[in-house]
Amino acid sequence: MSKATTTDGRSPGPHLADSHDVIRVHGARENNLKDVSIEIPKRRLTVFTGVSGSGKSSLVFDTIAAESQRLINETYSAFLQGFMPNRARPEVDVLDGLTTAIAVDQQRMGGDPRSTVGTATDANAMLRILFSRLAEPHIGPPSAYSFNTASVSASGGIRVDRGAEKTKTVKATFSRTGGMCTRCEGRGKVSDIDLTQLYDDTKSIAEGAFTIPGWKSDNVWTVGLYAQSGFLDPNKPIRRFTKKEMRDFLYGEPTKVKVNGVNLTYEGLIPKIQKSFLSKDKEAMQPHIRAFVERAVTFTTCPECDGTRLAEAARTSRIGKVSIADACAMEIRDLAEWVRSLDEPSVTPLLTALQGTLDSFVEIGLGYLSLDRPAGTLSGGEAQRVKMIRHLGSSLTDVTYVFDEPTIGLHPHDIQRMNDLLLRLRDKGNTVLVVEHKPEAIAIADHVVDLGPGAGTAGGTVCFEGTVEGLRAADTVTGRHLDDRARLKETVREATGALEIWGASANNLRDVDVDIPLGVLTVVTGVAGSGKSSLLHGSIPSDAGVISVDQSPIKGSRRSNPATYTGLLDPIRKAFAKVNGVKPALFSANSEGACPTCNGAGVIYVDLGMMAGVDTPCEDCEGKRFQASVLEYHLGGRDISEVLAMSVTEAEEFFGTGEARTPAAHRILERLADVGLGYLTLGQPLTTLSGGERQRLKLATHMADKGGIYVLDEPTTGLHLADVEQLLGLLDRLVDSGKSVIVIEHHQAVMAHADWIIDLGPGAGHDGGRVVFEGTPAALVADRSTLTGQHLAAYVGA
Repeated sequence: MSKATTTDGRSPGPHLADSHDVIRVHGARENNLKDVSIEIPKRRLTVFTGVSGSGKSSLVFDTIAAESQRLINETYSAFLQGFMPNRARPEVDVLDGLTTAIAVDQQRMGGDPRSTVGTATDANAMLRILFSRLAEPHIGPPSAYSFNTASVSASGGIRVDRGAEKTKTVKATFSRTGGMCTRCEGRGKVSDIDLTQLYDDTKSIAEGAFTIPGWKSDNVWTVGLYAQSGFLDPNKPIRRFTKKEMRDFLYGEPTKVKVNGVNLTYEGLIPKIQKSFLSKDKEAMQPHIRAFVERAVTFTTCPECDGTRLAEAARTSRIGKVSIADACAMEIRDLAEWVRSLDEPSVTPLLTALQGTLDSFVEIGLGYLSLDRPAGTLSGGEAQRVKMIRHLGSSLTDVTYVFDEPTIGLHPHDIQRMNDLLLRLRDKGNTVLVVEHKPEAIAIADHVVDLGPGAGTAGGTVCFEGTVEGLRAADTVTGRHLDDRARLKETVREATGALEIWGASANNLRDVDVDIPLGVLTVVTGVAGSGKSSLLHGSIPSDAGVISVDQSPIKGSRRSNPATYTGLLDPIRKAFAKVNGVKPALFSANSEGACPTCNGAGVIYVDLGMMAGVDTPCEDCEGKRFQASVLEYHLGGRDISEVLAMSVTEAEEFFGTGEARTPAAHRILERLADVGLGYLTLGQPLTTLSGGERQRLKLATHMADKGGIYVLDEPTTGLHLADVEQLLGLLDRLVDSGKSVIVIEHHQAVMAHADWIIDLGPGAGHDGGRVVFEGTPAALVADRSTLTGQHLAAYVGA
């Protein structure tokens, strides 16, 4: 086709539609952003850098992606919008040139025990259809192969109105074939309660036999109920109960009884414990309650389905010699080869779609996973890459993809593969926005936006915009540290002992024997899926006194903040109470001191149905959360709301000297500053923290624990290059104070700083699970026989 020309024969100028080649942000003020205005090129890869807390996520996720998704939601009918998440318009003056935004964050997948890698993607659904068509013996529709679907059947009479006729009773039957194992209800595990943790059977109830937290002899709702129910002899030692008494004691059906004139419901101890403790979120429990539950309850593989979650019919229905349980237990790369070997024209479209999904897993570096892996056990990086899978083969173009540190959890060997995927998305004509800290990922950017200069209130401005080379020459924190390289230690510490692990075989580990040195900084490394977490989280003996700090989410509402989570608020409240001669409860926004209008929330929430709900600052307390009378009490010239508005750094100075000197509070604040959280405000909601910030907050809390062995899971997650040096200093101080620190890590700076390295591999999944190197970092670099050794040697310039 010839090129279009104007009437005078000349080629026309650029089309007006082609002039919209940037996303324009003007006056962004979300969170700590300070009136930010930038232009981001479309159909390019833009990396956002800056220290932790500088405002990267506020700009990319909370402003650009949030407004795009809000505008898309508004295109649906009011009825549909009522079922969708409500989004308020971000604090920004102008947002031009937005395209459809797909945000792929690092939030872990739901921890529901029924959710697996297969159910979280489309793979399980396609497998169930495949088996319902090809498997022998045929047992029913796809639901017959689903461990989330129970078999049910019913029959009886139903009343039917038919026009002008009278109501008729019609006999009807209903049945549905499901694949759920009836014993474990599709969970694959059954719980067993250790009765010795509930009571001392040598004592009677009257003598205080119960060892359950909170079950005191004067509590009529617990001990009193069993003692005076009439079913049991309260003065007889429990081990001397008759069979009937023991049955009533442990499994008695709910029965109305009267105790001290009060009507109560008596039921057996086992169901009562299940309702009181096991039905609640373990993370939300108080520490001593959580410890009790972990002691008293053990989870074992279901003996009926052998952990497959499936009923017998589903387990015995096969394609060739493979059942759906076998297929889900295979590593995905092996499953992909099995699917490729199937040749059945009647289901060719299904096989093609399933093959494409499984190949995407392999391509993205997750071929070592299996479809039956519980989704809640995936790391943040693995969860993010699983979410990427549905976008890799998409035919959509001119989409804005937003990624939050996609290299998290990736070995240096795997980062190049991730870079290739990001570039492939860009080359299809999409805009790719990436929040990143790794120099290897920053290096591939077409455009870089560096935020800072500091964190929290010291950040929120654009320090640099331009190319990677321009950033390298710029006098910003990121520019100065972009080419930083840690050096190998000249001398390493000597171990004071060893943590012995023998015959470790969890997940893909191959009967591993390893002695982890104590009294030093040990780094466990290896490619993603090589068995690092299985070795440390799944194989260390429970009685080793290990304090494990991982990246699992912190449970908490918008009322929870660093001050409440770390216990910092307790000494602060007591200090305020002592100076002013009043009760500590007055200085809690969740107790007596709360503003009665907003109940201590600081905002009034108005639900507008299908439209975004509106948070408006409470007019009575002006968002301070406390009653006006409480704010009249001062400590060191500040009221409680002003203290909660301080950053950790400010508060550390405030509580360290003068009238406000509070040693208990100061010690906690020192630990928060040590882990690099000096920029957080004491009252900042926990829901606004990133994965890396949550882990460092947990580390600060655990630093006061008495245990001598710390296991940290990728503590550099979310850390800027400039902050890694501070983290290494913290790890050194922990070791020098007599602690043993074991770190799962891919960051070469941490490897170079280690006293001892344990490298697992050589590959992932069934290609890993072995110790391929043990020794000092210098020996690893000199050896260069492993992927880690080769990359570390290149990093230190050896």
